[in-house]
Amino acid sequence: MEQVTVENFRCFREKQTARLAPLTLLVGDNSTGKTSFLALIRALWDIGYHRKSPSLKAEPYDLGNFDEIANRRTKNGLQTEIVQAGFSSSILIRKSKRGRNQKKLFEVEISLSKKGVTPVVSRLFYRSEKTWIEEFFENEDFREMRVGTYSGSWKWKKPRSGKASFRLRSSQQIPFVFFDYLIQQRWGSKEIIDEFKPVGNSPDFTGDDLESINDLATFRGAPSFESPDEYRPFASAPARSRPYRIYERSQPTRDPQGDYMPMYLANTYFEDEEKWILLKNSLEEFGQSSGLFDEISIEPLDIGTFRVQIRKFNGRAKGLQRNLVDVGYGVSQILPVIVELLREDITPMFLLQQPEMHLHPSAQAALGSFFCENASWNRQVIIETHSDYLLDRIRTDVRDGNGNLKPEDISILFFERDGLDVRIHSIRVDQEGDILDAPSGYRDFFMRELDRSVGV
Repeated sequence: MEQVTVENFRCFREKQTARLAPLTLLVGDNSTGKTSFLALIRALWDIGYHRKSPSLKAEPYDLGNFDEIANRRTKNGLQTEIVQAGFSSSILIRKSKRGRNQKKLFEVEISLSKKGVTPVVSRLFYRSEKTWIEEFFENEDFREMRVGTYSGSWKWKKPRSGKASFRLRSSQQIPFVFFDYLIQQRWGSKEIIDEFKPVGNSPDFTGDDLESINDLATFRGAPSFESPDEYRPFASAPARSRPYRIYERSQPTRDPQGDYMPMYLANTYFEDEEKWILLKNSLEEFGQSSGLFDEISIEPLDIGTFRVQIRKFNGRAKGLQRNLVDVGYGVSQILPVIVELLREDITPMFLLQQPEMHLHPSAQAALGSFFCENASWNRQVIIETHSDYLLDRIRTDVRDGNGNLKPEDISILFFERDGLDVRIHSIRVDQEGDILDAPSGYRDFFMRELDRSVGV
């Protein structure tokens, strides 16, 4: 995702846009909507890519029902009945062998309305350049679809024969009518063209118009863009699971608290020696740069059990191996985040809440360098943080050319209270790592405690 829009969602009343980058940092006071923004990104992903009804209550987020996600302050004093959000993303469209692949910008807009107490999708809108598809739903039933190109717009309604079901259910995928019905069952047939009726002064719908929205339909419906569960954005909880002295081997399943992390390490150790060595080396590289540990190992015990061992060095002298339970709490808290970003079967997006929790300042700074080395458009990292040490290290790494990121690959989103609402400011950094276009409140946010400490 390159950009997110939001309107009438919790503390974000007015429509506003936030710029995302390979590495995006969410900063601001407590209770300014940063966690809500992360939850919204995952819900947008689920709807836009995963074709699922939005989940705003799944771990590690619980934003409640519709009345709790809708902004309560409208111009007429009534609570809004529609929550609107969207995103834009550049997608590589694969052409035939003779044609060249093209990168196109797609925009997605979503409207949520209330059914009982549950937020449900009432409108889906997809656009690429001058081509768009818009669908409307009412009471979880498909109601109407419109399409448009540079030459006009057309309206389509489900045939009376009703060969396909277009109901929205929270446990089912959201249907995309143009792909699910028109393309899948009757692509290219004359009946499809005849089912589209001109809107206003638009000309008759033609085969060329149908072809012009093929890329857009492919983006929305093709299996290559449908993400299975393991490729959903990985969302990390602010507090990770506590360590145990002994673990039993099991099949690891991702979870926000990182309970699966020791099992993933052990399975890698027992099943793939080459993969384990690479992972171990990367973990130890971060451990040494952060000062948290120098060596990590898996010690097999009885059948099916193991423990995670940590060791610190003192110059050339190697210390004793110690159980993960017996070292600083920061080690067990940061390992799930580091391991997740180092996995080969990575997700395309990581939503991290306060990954610096329980880390001392130099380790927080080292974590900033780790993000600079691992974030990219294929591994987008979005972080809610309260650490100026982490932020300052990212800025200096960009300045010094450390890591893989350029200034344009960093986005700082500053969440600032504006009365009872919140304003999101998209801030950039330059080649020197300096902050660009920051509002006055941004400096106040970071300098408040420093000024107090020096008596200013």
